[in-house]
Amino acid sequence: MTKSESKPMKLINALSTIYQSRYVVAFTFVTTFTTVSFCATANTNDDWDNYYDIQSIEIPKEINAQIGGLTALRNGKLAAAFHRGEVLIYDQKTREWQHFAHGLHEPLGLFELADGSLVTTQMAELTRLVDEDNDGKADFYQNISDDFGLSGNYHEFAFGPAVDSKGNYYISLNVASNYAGVFENVRGTFSPLGPSREVMTNWRNDEWKTNLRHTAGRMFSRVAYRGWVLKITPDGKTLPYASGFRSPNGLYIDNNDELWVTDNQGDWLATSPLYHVEEGKFYGHPASLVWKEGWDKDPVKMTAKELNALRTPPAALFPHAELANSPTQPIAPPKLKQFGLPADEMLIGDMNQQRLIRFLPDEVNGVMQGASIPFLETNKLGIGNNRFSFDTDGKLWIGKTHLGWAGDEGIKSVQWNKKDFLFVEDVILSEDGFELSFSMPLNDMPDISFESHTYHYHADYGSPKVDHDKNIKVLTTLSKDKKTIIAKYPVLQSGYIYTMSLNNARSSSQQRLLGDIVRYTVNEIPVNY
Repeated sequence: MTKSESKPMKLINALSTIYQSRYVVAFTFVTTFTTVSFCATANTNDDWDNYYDIQSIEIPKEINAQIGGLTALRNGKLAAAFHRGEVLIYDQKTREWQHFAHGLHEPLGLFELADGSLVTTQMAELTRLVDEDNDGKADFYQNISDDFGLSGNYHEFAFGPAVDSKGNYYISLNVASNYAGVFENVRGTFSPLGPSREVMTNWRNDEWKTNLRHTAGRMFSRVAYRGWVLKITPDGKTLPYASGFRSPNGLYIDNNDELWVTDNQGDWLATSPLYHVEEGKFYGHPASLVWKEGWDKDPVKMTAKELNALRTPPAALFPHAELANSPTQPIAPPKLKQFGLPADEMLIGDMNQQRLIRFLPDEVNGVMQGASIPFLETNKLGIGNNRFSFDTDGKLWIGKTHLGWAGDEGIKSVQWNKKDFLFVEDVILSEDGFELSFSMPLNDMPDISFESHTYHYHADYGSPKVDHDKNIKVLTTLSKDKKTIIAKYPVLQSGYIYTMSLNNARSSSQQRLLGDIVRYTVNEIPVNY
C-alpha cells in the first residue's frame, strides 16, 4: 500500500463546494419527478414487531444525519460516514459520539482494516483514514487510489469499498447524467466517442437541453471507468474489473470471495437488479463500453440486439415499486443464529420501500440466480435504508440517506428477540420444480397463486411487465413433514421472474408466514426439467 498523502484539503473542499452547487439543482428536479412517479411504501404489518426490536440512534444536531458509510468496529463501537464529509464513532455503552475524520467529499462506504484504520470511497478517491497517535482522531488521510476520471457531472458518485480475503478493494462508479454536462477541466482522458467536448461543456444552453443531450445517451461515460467496478490491489494498483453499470450503490463480497452488486432502474435497466459480478463481463448499461480496451463504437448508436448479445443477465430482478425502487447495500446475516435467518443468504436495502429484501442464492448449471422475499415490512423500519453492518452481538445497524431523492436520514438498530417465526428458509430450482423449504411445519398446503413475467431490454427508462401471465396452472405437492412445497411449472423460460404468493400460509401452531411472496429470477433451467 503506497503511503502518499491525499490532495490538499483546500482543493478537496473547493471541489466539494463546486460539485454540491452543481448537483443540488439537478436533485431538485429529480426529487419532484420521484415524488410523482416512484415513491412507494410497503404493505406493512405489525407481526414483524413481535420478533424484531427496532430502535433509533440519536445523532448530534450539528451533523447532517445522512449516512453514506457504516461499519460496526471490532471494539464494539460503530463508525459512520456522513453526507457532509465527517466520520464519527459511536459508543453503544455511553451513547456518545466522537469525531474521527472530516473534510471528505460524499463518502459512500466504510470498511475497517485489521490495523483499525478505516477505508472509504469518496467522490474523488479511495481513502484510508489512520489514527497514528492513538488519540481517537484520524491524522493521516492516505490516497489509496484516484485512478479514475471526474468530469464534474453531479451524478458521478463513487461507492464502496467491498474487500476480499486477499485485501483487494472493489469500488463502483456511477455514470453521468445528461441533465447536466461536463466541466471545462476534467480529470483524466476524455472519450472521443460521443458529442464533442465543446458541446458538452456548453450544456447550460437551450440547444443542449432540446436537441443535443440525447446524443450523449441519457447516462454517459466520457471520463475513465464511469459505469465500471474497479479492483484496487493492496498496493494501490487500479484495474478495470467489470462494466455495464448505471448507479451501482451496493457492493458485497461473500464468504467465497464472490462479488455482488445492486443497480438502479433507469435507461437500459428495466427494473432494479442484483448482479453476481465476474471479472471481464458486461452487465447491460452500454455507456461504460467506451473504456473497454480496443472498443471503437459509440454505444448510443448500437441496437439492443447487439448489446444483449454481450451482456450477462442479473442474478435477480426486483419488480419496480412492488419489491424495490432503488436497492442499496447487500449484507449477509451472521453465521451464528443471532438474527433469526440462515447465514448463506443476503439482506438488501432500498431507498423507497419500508422493507428489506432477502435474497436466497441458487446456483444452477454454474450460474447464480435465486429468490427474493420481503423482510421486516414494518413502519418502524422506514425508508432510505442505505448502509448496513452487523456487530458481534448480531445486531443490525442501518444508516439512512436521501441526497435530495426519496429516502430518510439517521441510524437505526434491529435486533432479533430470539423468538422463532415462520419464514421461507430456502428456495431451489431442481428438475422436480421449485422447492420451497420452511422454518416450521405448515398446517396445510396454503392457497398459492402463480404468475410469471419478463421485461424489455431497451434504451427507455424502465420497462412495463412483458408477457405477464397471471393464471398459470402449477402442480404443487407438500412433503410428509409439511416443511417443503414443490411447485412444478409446466414450462420455464430463461429471463423470467416466477412469482409465488403463499396466501394465508400458517404453521402447525398457527403462526402466520412472514414474507409470503417469493419471486425467483430464472437464468438457467436444470437439464432434466
